[in-house]
Parts: sequence; C-alpha cells; structure tokens
Amino acid sequence: MAPDALGHALVSHFLARWEADDALVVLLRSATTNADAAQRMTDIFAGQLLPAISKFTPDDAPRRAGLIATQVLGMALCRFVLRLPPVVGLSREELIDWLGPTLQRYALE
Repeated sequence: MAPDALGHALVSHFLARWEADDALVVLLRSATTNADAAQRMTDIFAGQLLPAISKFTPDDAPRRAGLIATQVLGMALCRFVLRLPPVVGLSREELIDWLGPTLQRYALE
C-alpha cells in the first residue's frame, strides 16, 4: 500500500469490519462498562492497528495508533451504537473522505 493512501485504507478497512460483524458493536457497547470487554477491544487494536502503523512509523507507532483508535472508535460509537442521524446518514465513501485525511495525519505526519 502506498503511504499516501494509508488514511483512506484504514477507514475503509475499519468500516468494512464494523459493517460485517455485529459482535464488534456488542463488544463496543460492553467495553464502556465491562473491564474484560474493554481489554478485548484494546487487544484487538493493539494486535491489528499497532503493527500496521509500526511499518510506517516504528518510533512513534503507539501514540499514532492510539490517536487513530480515538477516531475509529468514536465513529463506530456514533454510527453503530448511538446511531446519531448525521453520522448514520453519511455514505461509506463520505466517511472515508472525511476521516481518511485525519487518520493519514495521525499515521504519518
């Protein structure tokens, strides 16, 4: 993957995962009140996101992955759990276009 496409690719990947797996929505709901669920969510991100970011910025990957997680989890909470109408109303492509540059900045700039 070209480094300049990383942000859009990350948003696309996470949307695909959240759209295809209702268990992630249940896990996110549970993570707000259950320590085991919160740890599972942390493990998922540490196991998937941190290695991906480490390929591009190994020295600062934990901080960058953490900031990316804030955006992805915030989007998932608003779109799939709280179902905020403005966020639910965005198409997949609109979400990618809006969030991609932010994730790109967190990942590489």
